Amino acid sequence: MPYPMPLRADASRAADLVSALVRYLVLLLAVAAGPVLADLPATAAKMKQSVVAVGTYMAVRATQQQPRGTGFVVAPSYVVTNAHVVPRNLDAGRRETIAIYRPVADHRTAMRPAKLVAIDREHDLALLRFEGAALPAVSLGRTTDIQEGQWAAFTGYPLVNALWLFPATHRATVAAIAPIAAPVGSGKELTPEMIKRLSAPFNILQLDATAYPGSSGSPLYDVDTGRVLGVINSVYVKNTRESAIKDPSGITYAIPVDYVRNLMNKAGVR
Repeated sequence: MPYPMPLRADASRAADLVSALVRYLVLLLAVAAGPVLADLPATAAKMKQSVVAVGTYMAVRATQQQPRGTGFVVAPSYVVTNAHVVPRNLDAGRRETIAIYRPVADHRTAMRPAKLVAIDREHDLALLRFEGAALPAVSLGRTTDIQEGQWAAFTGYPLVNALWLFPATHRATVAAIAPIAAPVGSGKELTPEMIKRLSAPFNILQLDATAYPGSSGSPLYDVDTGRVLGVINSVYVKNTRESAIKDPSGITYAIPVDYVRNLMNKAGVR
């Protein structure tokens, strides 16, 4: 029996098998990455309509507009951000005010005066009411719906004073849901703030993600539904504060969304 024909047939079958295997692997990858790759652009575009920068405004200051972090609209005229983003003291004599900022057409900036309505320093959250027309509000999820290992994303204004009002979206993985009070090697390492946390620990979301100064207050949300899962509030710093920019750890923390609900309920905001 001549050999060329069987060899060509075997080669053809092998090529078909390889082609089918490649198509199968591509399909598996598409299914695995589908929510992140397919749904995130649309979800992020919608989320950007509700994300603002939070800072202060002073007409007689050399730099009138000074954004400090990120916030997001939770009700038509209300924004949630981190408590540490809101200054403890304002220069009332020079009419310094809290303000929110949004990018508008032609690379211009829209400023809205705002006032502090409620604050929860224990969970690093603040609720602001802003002036002017209402803005689209996000949908809040439930902490009980958050699962370790799930994909998420956050949108905000990293390095806002350097990069200005160009909202950036980052992917994240919920790596762990763990107590915020971390153990220390000895009592000498305890600070008053750590002692307070040890007396009343609460769970925080640990993320595999990189956030930067200015990202504080960004909404962490589900890629598929857009429901907010938490509020970005800090990063793990390996050495100095400067290293958070030059050599980020890739570990970011977020306050679970139920604490946002609690703050809104106490303020009577629905």
